[in-house]
Amino acid sequence: MSTASDPKTKIVATLGPASSSREVLREMLTHGVDVCRLNFSHGNYDFYREVIATIRSLNQELGINTAILADLQGPKLRVGEMANGPIELKEGGELVITTEPVKGVPGLVSTSYAQFPQDVKAGEIVLLDDGKLRLEVKHTDGRQRVATTVLSGGLLSSNKGINLPYTKVSLPCLTPKDLQDLSFALSQRVDWVGLSFVRSARDIIELKHRIRAEGGLARVVAKIEKPEAIQEIDEIIREADALMVARGDLGVELPMEQVPLLQKDIIKRCLRHNRPVIVATQMMESMIQNSTPTRAEVNDVANAVLDHADAVMLSAETSVGKYPVEVVKAMNRILVEMESSEEMYNVTEPPLDKSDRMVSDTICMASVRMAAAIDIKAIVTMTHSGYTAFKISSMRPKAHIFAFTSNRRILTMLNLVWGVRAEYYDKTVSTDHTIADIKHILRSKNLVGKGDLVANIASMPIAEQGMANMIRLSAV
Repeated sequence: MSTASDPKTKIVATLGPASSSREVLREMLTHGVDVCRLNFSHGNYDFYREVIATIRSLNQELGINTAILADLQGPKLRVGEMANGPIELKEGGELVITTEPVKGVPGLVSTSYAQFPQDVKAGEIVLLDDGKLRLEVKHTDGRQRVATTVLSGGLLSSNKGINLPYTKVSLPCLTPKDLQDLSFALSQRVDWVGLSFVRSARDIIELKHRIRAEGGLARVVAKIEKPEAIQEIDEIIREADALMVARGDLGVELPMEQVPLLQKDIIKRCLRHNRPVIVATQMMESMIQNSTPTRAEVNDVANAVLDHADAVMLSAETSVGKYPVEVVKAMNRILVEMESSEEMYNVTEPPLDKSDRMVSDTICMASVRMAAAIDIKAIVTMTHSGYTAFKISSMRPKAHIFAFTSNRRILTMLNLVWGVRAEYYDKTVSTDHTIADIKHILRSKNLVGKGDLVANIASMPIAEQGMANMIRLSAV
């Protein structure tokens, strides 16, 4: 692992047919992928099982800790099949949407969303195909049929998505498919579970309860893509373990010009609560077909880095695109270049709350202040839960962050967190021995050099693995 070409901002890559082979996946991991995303909207369990085994095998081969994110589909609303190909919706025309299982024809399409006639009201907007088609509800019978007027027309194909920006959707956050997918993902011991279309903090609480009930240890990523989530964003941040700014659906359900400021605001709020945040959707989309990104895409990724996102995400670019390795290399180059800017580092410290974590928080803040004041090469934390790694990362020190842990379950999980690299370590002879031993390990891996200053954070007595209460600065 070379820290020079290993950016602190992490890369999340979605796996699919283009990136599932061992050879391609090895190249992607070697050139910067930190988290592999499995999109449960596509694929099957045999595919997921095989690719998870490949990731873990490559982790062993390459000596890395790639994390696995299982992204649940959520209550995705769609129109049904069309009888004879795409149908044309003409502005001013009428389109009836029914819950009856019929094939779509001009003027009539179906949806599997059974509560649709009960949930929508006259005057509300219905968006189809990522907002390309815009309808207004004229009338609903409350049982099976909803009559709409076409405001913005075009061609409507089978299985296109439905967005309801002003409707209170009654569907549960976890569909029967999600529950089945969750059980499978937990059986595979994934690190993170993404919850789609989060509307309230209660959605997160329900998912965490189900994870615990099944004996799982996965952390939860709340995907922010609904207007309701923005209204309850602070409560969602408190309950979630990480957030994803899912700009695709968010930009459909809200005016698209609001999304850039929302992205910045959500990241700032997450930093205050030590929550990692992923920026996702359309980051390098032109590279699905082209070997180089557009200059606008380069700027988009760069701005997410300057906003202090923990991770940037690739979707179709790596799952079905022509250039999965090249897009990872291109994104990695952008991250390295942006991290040469001083703007990247030492964000405003969060307020120090009086809580049982106050001593640990103070120690973490002190290490970051020291790193800003003098040339500290690395901040090293001994952690069992990962808390201190999250806390130190949220303040964005320029020093490298190394988390040493005897808890194998958090080794890969921490790979999503900005700047954090985890190492397994289970010796607890004494504090002095541990600090000396860890510095030897870091130097043997060329992660620090002779004479470099290192800040070590630990708990004393060290064998008890309690909360951090000690900081020691010393030279290698």
